[in-house]
Amino acid sequence: MLTVIPFRAGGKSRLPEELRREVALAMLGDVVEAAVSTGDVRVVTSDAAGRLVATDLGAEVVDDPGEGQGAAVAAALEGAQGLCLVVNADLPRVRPSDLNALAVPALLGKLGLVPGRDGTTNALGLPSAGVFAPLYGPGSAGQFRAHASALGLDFEELTLSSLVDDVDTLLDLERVGARPGTRTAELLDAITP
Repeated sequence: MLTVIPFRAGGKSRLPEELRREVALAMLGDVVEAAVSTGDVRVVTSDAAGRLVATDLGAEVVDDPGEGQGAAVAAALEGAQGLCLVVNADLPRVRPSDLNALAVPALLGKLGLVPGRDGTTNALGLPSAGVFAPLYGPGSAGQFRAHASALGLDFEELTLSSLVDDVDTLLDLERVGARPGTRTAELLDAITP
């Protein structure tokens, strides 16, 4: 199983400026660590620090073509065989068991879909790389559902809290709670009075 994790340089613009970089890299590390225990991992990024985090944890790095998240994911899926997962880098509570649960619909030939609370897409389980379409952005979860239907695929929407609860704001970061990955937990300890 291949997991693709897109990581955008300069992301997390809704977090306080002094925290953005550290939080983004900590979350990336936690997501990559969970993913490498389930199979091969490709992190697609143009960020030097993100590349270092990914390679230190055993992930392959793919150059981000710089044309948005959809193009980045498509670049990382190129040449992939079999079941593929696509998981955003801002999910610091993800565990290997969550990724294995995301893979179940794909193993059954369905599209696995985890929408964010805002209707965007946090994670996908693809029966094959060819099922992917670059549909990210506002309302993308609905677009992925429609895409699966157009392909004649059933889809299964998963509500795994570790994959639904992404971090875009300081309030999101505070809501992460007691179960973040090691790197995010250490960062939260360091910044919490």
